[in-house]
Amino acid sequence: MFELDEKFFGRFGAEYLPNQIIFCEFEPGYEFYFIQKGRVKISKIINDMEKTVDVLGPGDVFGEMAILEEEPRSATIIALDNVRVLKFHRDNFDVLLQGNPQLAYKLLLIFSKRIYDAKRRLMILLLEEPLVKVMDVLIMLAEQNPQYDLEGEIILYTTIQQVASWAGMAPADAQKELTHLARVDKIDLYEDKIVVKNIRDFQRIIASRRKNLYS
Repeated sequence: MFELDEKFFGRFGAEYLPNQIIFCEFEPGYEFYFIQKGRVKISKIINDMEKTVDVLGPGDVFGEMAILEEEPRSATIIALDNVRVLKFHRDNFDVLLQGNPQLAYKLLLIFSKRIYDAKRRLMILLLEEPLVKVMDVLIMLAEQNPQYDLEGEIILYTTIQQVASWAGMAPADAQKELTHLARVDKIDLYEDKIVVKNIRDFQRIIASRRKNLYS
């Protein structure tokens, strides 16, 4: 949590009630939000179905593409609780950059990670087969650590619940697919980690599926 949040709330603050829509997918975007309190749900229309992409809480940022790119909203944001945010648009973000460079720098770091996460999660969700989605989540987790040797066995310190969240699946469904991968000796499955025997196998499968998806 940023130290200057309270100082800025009088000028930049906004509050939302549970189930209130903060903005909708495809709307023009002019502002981004930093969550001080409460949770919001990110939902997106994929293959004519609404899917929950993520749930964000205090310290998270959403809507940042409004500052970085002049594009319509890529998702719908709905308050799950009583939500308190700092709300910035292009003009007052310039004021923030000039007057509070330390806070601005931290926000920009969050932006870069959020952009990567959002685009990577969308790539996963666009895959149709549950097993393939789970494989791609494991690939993503492996690629996030540059110290991993992708030619050898990789230990991913993650849980079934985290894999399910990235894949947009129920935990039981993710567990089913991970159990299958364990049975065919592609992974070793533990409570707090997953050992992938050969991540290159998964990469080849995902590359083939994406080629078919976009051909």
